[in-house]
Amino acid sequence: MYNKLKLARIEVNLTQQQLAEKIGVTRQTISLIEKGKYNPTLKLCLDLCYAVNKTLDELFWIEWRVMNHE
Repeated sequence: MYNKLKLARIEVNLTQQQLAEKIGVTRQTISLIEKGKYNPTLKLCLDLCYAVNKTLDELFWIEWRVMNHE
């Protein structure tokens, strides 16, 4: 899953620590999400969206690849 969390966080002038405290997770969790190394639950995604004033579509997406097995 890809995300624009870091950009959105910076737009609203929050540090990783401030965002983490705002939604009740650790700063390390925010860091891992921003790096794409942790896939948050839907609830956490929604909490993040609310905290940075973005929609789910604006903040997160999945790149689907179609494999051709011919």
